[in-house]
Amino acid sequence: MNKYLHSSLTSEIIKRFYTVYNTLGYGFLEKVYETSLAIELQKTGMKVECQKPISVFYDYTPVGTYYADLIIEDAVIIEVKATESLCEDHEYQLINYLKATKIEIGLLLNFGKEPQVRRKIFTNDRKNIITIER
Repeated sequence: MNKYLHSSLTSEIIKRFYTVYNTLGYGFLEKVYETSLAIELQKTGMKVECQKPISVFYDYTPVGTYYADLIIEDAVIIEVKATESLCEDHEYQLINYLKATKIEIGLLLNFGKEPQVRRKIFTNDRKNIITIER
């Protein structure tokens, strides 16, 4: 199980995702799931940052800001969805968050009719976007 980067951390996050899903079920807004998941993860002692701004730069010039739903332990970005099913655009959104940060692992968690999990990796050696830590 430890063959993937941050596998024990992502396994624990996914476990907590299912705890929230099984408790709340389907039909709430994303914000309800996001806040509930943050509470569940904080119970384990994890460092959780909600709605953290991610600046995007082009040629050293800031060109936009995204807001990551959750950043866990400065190591995993979580994008929360509450849709019927995940689509390719949701996955690209998460990949773009990874491109714009030094974080290499992302989880796309969908609290839809059926729970869905997607794990995305974008290693730092592949990144060419300039990031500035603040």
